[in-house]
Amino acid sequence: MGKLRKAEIAIIGGTGLEALLKSTKQILVETPYGLLPPTSVGKIDKKTVAFLPRHGIHHSVPPHQVNYRANVYGLHKIGVKRITATNAVGAINLDFKPGDLVVPHDLIDFTRCRQLTFYDETPVTHIDVSQPYCPEIRGLLIEKAKEFGVQVRDQAVLVCTEGPRYETPAEIEMFRQLGCDIVGMTGMPEAVLARELEICYATLCFVSNLAAGMQRRLTANEVVEVAKQKLPIMQQILREAVKHLPEDRCCPCAHALRDARLRG
Repeated sequence: MGKLRKAEIAIIGGTGLEALLKSTKQILVETPYGLLPPTSVGKIDKKTVAFLPRHGIHHSVPPHQVNYRANVYGLHKIGVKRITATNAVGAINLDFKPGDLVVPHDLIDFTRCRQLTFYDETPVTHIDVSQPYCPEIRGLLIEKAKEFGVQVRDQAVLVCTEGPRYETPAEIEMFRQLGCDIVGMTGMPEAVLARELEICYATLCFVSNLAAGMQRRLTANEVVEVAKQKLPIMQQILREAVKHLPEDRCCPCAHALRDARLRG
């Protein structure tokens, strides 16, 4: 493993996305919350980018055991200011189909057992998540997808569940009644932890299956097969989005702590 290298942009996702980077070196990053999975640092165009495999390099960590605090803090430690994530999701909205790409605009957290914040002590800190996803990164992901002629769903509410089991049909029906469009197991607390460290964050999702009650049964193999099919176009979209990120950040994420802390 190499020494600590700096990067201002990171991609969090699954196996295969590390191929986006050129001249990569793997680093190990220690944090107060634990050790990151081996993380690749390399180049996209002229930008230095880190790739963090959320589930480990052999996809051995289930969603409810991912050390989200360590992952986000570790990226912050090496200088990351922007994160683009990817997520496999199930379709709740009856108009969404397997293979669709989705850039969600909002989310609902139905996780139960995860460490949700860096701020367990003073100063008491209340982060604004009126826009849970960075508008700058979202806009670029949508724009680049359309440039490649890909239909992308640019308005969607993502609900995150605890996992590792799939949801029941009754749970999916409840989420539909609440206005959720897609469901996954890894969207939270990743998004809010990034905001707590003033890191921009947005995600490019792919629909891997119809949610419970919309098809006879769900299998993990479906997710893998759809991921293989969508990986090439997702790589292209991510590469172009990263290349066109502006030098300066003009979004609320960069100043998320400005009015968030209560001081005695």
